[in-house]
This record gives sequence, C-alpha cells and structure tokens, in this order.
Amino acid sequence: ASVGFIALLGIAVLNGVVLVSHFNALLDEGHDMATTVRVGVRDRLRPVLMTACIAALGMIPLLLASGPGSEIQRPLAIVVSGGLVTSTALTLLLLPLLFERFGVPGLRPSAKGEMQ
Repeated sequence: ASVGFIALLGIAVLNGVVLVSHFNALLDEGHDMATTVRVGVRDRLRPVLMTACIAALGMIPLLLASGPGSEIQRPLAIVVSGGLVTSTALTLLLLPLLFERFGVPGLRPSAKGEMQ
C-alpha cells in the first residue's frame, strides 16, 4: 500500500502543478484573481479529470486479479483508486480556493529571479 501512496502523491502533485502553472500564466496576462481562478479551473478541468480517470482505469485489473500475488496488488489498487477520487476533488475544489485566498499576484519571481 505504501507504493500506492507514492504513486498517488505523484499524480496529485502533477495535477496541482498543472492547475497552479495555468493560474500563474493567466495572472501574467493581466487577469484579476477571481477571473484567473474561474478560467483556470475551467481550462484545466479536462486534463485533471483525464489523468485521474486513466490512472483509476489502470487499477481495474489489479482490483479484479485473483491469481498468485493478488493479495499484494489489491491493497495497492484500493489505495490508489480511493486516493485518486479524494485528491482530484481536493485539487479541483480546495486548491483554487486556497490560491485565490493566499496567492499574491504581486509577489511572484520575475524572469531575472527578482521579486515583483
């Protein structure tokens, strides 16, 4: 199950990075924070959901396995499948709220590495 947590952590971080990097790109274009969050979630909803769905579909054979070694594979699949639902929901619901509340558009590093 610990290997499942590592895989799940990777997917969750990837989805968060996809969302936040798009938020930052929208802020650089000059959008206000509320528009950035709304448009950013709308634009990145499909990639985040597709990543989670494909990973969950990849776990189905592990969940249904009945041969030798299935007692090791099933807990991995359960952890990853359940965690994908939770992490995707948190990425799409909680991350935008936190970014809107705590993401300060004026304090991001510029291309030269200085704080703007």
